Amino acid sequence: MSPAEGPVRGRVDREGRLVVADPVLAALHRRAGGEVRGPLAIPQLAQLARLARRLAVPVSRAVLAADGEEDLDLWVRARPDEDGVTLAIAGWTRRAPSGPLPAEEGADAFDRLRAEADWTWETDGALRLIALSEEGVRAMRGAAGPALGDPLSRLMILEEGAQGGPPLLDALAQGRGFEDQRVTVRASGARFRLAAVPLHDGLGRLTGFRGTATALPAAPATPVVADGAFSQRLDTALRGPLQRIVAAAESIRLQQDGPLRADYGGYAGDIATAGRHLLGLVGDLVDLDAVEREDFATEREPLDLADCARRAAGLLAVRADDRAIQIVRPDPQERCLALGDFGRCLQVLVNLIGNAVRFGPEGSTVTVTVERTERGAAAIVIDEGRGIAPADRARVFEKFERLGASEPGSGLGLYISRRLARAMGGDIVVEDGIGPGARLVFTLPPAEA
Repeated sequence: MSPAEGPVRGRVDREGRLVVADPVLAALHRRAGGEVRGPLAIPQLAQLARLARRLAVPVSRAVLAADGEEDLDLWVRARPDEDGVTLAIAGWTRRAPSGPLPAEEGADAFDRLRAEADWTWETDGALRLIALSEEGVRAMRGAAGPALGDPLSRLMILEEGAQGGPPLLDALAQGRGFEDQRVTVRASGARFRLAAVPLHDGLGRLTGFRGTATALPAAPATPVVADGAFSQRLDTALRGPLQRIVAAAESIRLQQDGPLRADYGGYAGDIATAGRHLLGLVGDLVDLDAVEREDFATEREPLDLADCARRAAGLLAVRADDRAIQIVRPDPQERCLALGDFGRCLQVLVNLIGNAVRFGPEGSTVTVTVERTERGAAAIVIDEGRGIAPADRARVFEKFERLGASEPGSGLGLYISRRLARAMGGDIVVEDGIGPGARLVFTLPPAEA
C-alpha cells in the first residue's frame, strides 16, 4: 500500500509513542509490530525523531525502511517542538531488499579505529555532530558544551593533508572513510587526529561518518609574523568565548537545567543569535585577512561543480526549512567538471546559496543549476527576493557593503567569495534573470572530462 498523493504525516510524543498517524503510516507501524499509541516500531523513523528532538532543529533525510520482504525508500522530514516531533514522509518507493554493506564500512572497521583512540564521535551527511562520547565532551571543553548539531568546522580547525586540502573534505566529496585528519579544537587549542568510516543508507548514499579521535602533541610555537597576525589574535581571543556564550544561551533556551519563564527563553534565544552573528563576523574577518594577502593562493584540481552545489545546498537545508524555503539543486546524476579548490568552491557556494535563503521571502524557492560555458563551468543561484538593481551590481561586491542598513551580515561575504572565485581563475557576476529575484553566476575554468 502506498499514499495516493502528498506526504504522509504522523506525530511522535516526548516518550517516542506514535500518537497520530495517517492510515498508511499507521499500517506500516502495525506491520512492524507496533501497537496503537505505542512506541514507534519503525526503527529508522524512531531514530530520526530522536535525532531531531535531541538537536532541536528540523531534520530531513532519505530513509530506507523494511516492510515485510521489501524495502521502502522514503524521504522523511522531522520537525521537533516542545511536545514531540511531527513527521512528514514522502517517496514510498518499493524496491528489493538491499544487501549488507561491505565489512570495511561497518562495525569491524570502526572497532579497528577505536582500539587505539581516545574518544568517539558521529556526524550526519552535512558534517553536523550528532553523537559524542563522554571522553569527547571532556576533550572539547569550552567549545559549545557537547555541541550536538554544530558542524565540525565550527568546533575545529581542519588542517591540510599531504595532498593539499583537509582529508575530511576529500572523503566527504568521494563518500569514503579517512584516517589522518588533523584538527585543532578552536576553544582549547588541543590537537587530535580524526579517523572515520563512512555511513551509507541501503542505496549507497553517504549519510555521515562514525569516527574516533586520538590526541596529538601540541603544535610547536611559531613566530608571529605581520601577515595574518591580527586575524590570528582575533580568532583566538574571540571565537572561544563567543562559542561558550552561544552554548550557554542555547542551554538556557532549551531548558536543559529545568523549566524557566517563557520570556527568559526568548532572551536566551536572542543572545544565541547575536553570538552566532559575531562568530560569523569573526570568520569573515579571518577570511578577509587571508584573501588580501599577496601570497594567497588556492588549489587547482579537477572537481565536480554539480556535486559541490548539491553539497552546499545540503549544508543549508535546515536554515531553508526554518523559513519554509525550498532549495532546488542539480540532479544527482548531473556532472559539471571544472578546475578549482574543493573547499573554497564549497565556501563560495554556501555563501551564495545562504544569501539567497536569507534574502528570499518565506515560502519561496531558491534554484541552483550548473552548466558548461564557452569559458568553463558555471553554477547559477537564483532566488525570488527583491533582486539587485543594475546600478548596485558592482557595489554588492565591495568590502563591507550592504544595500540596506537593516540587512543582516557583515557586508564581506560577496567580496570574499569573488576574491576566492578569481583566485581559482573564475569569477562571480550578477546577471539579468526572468522575473524578480537575484541571479548570481559563479564560474570556474574547465577540466577535461
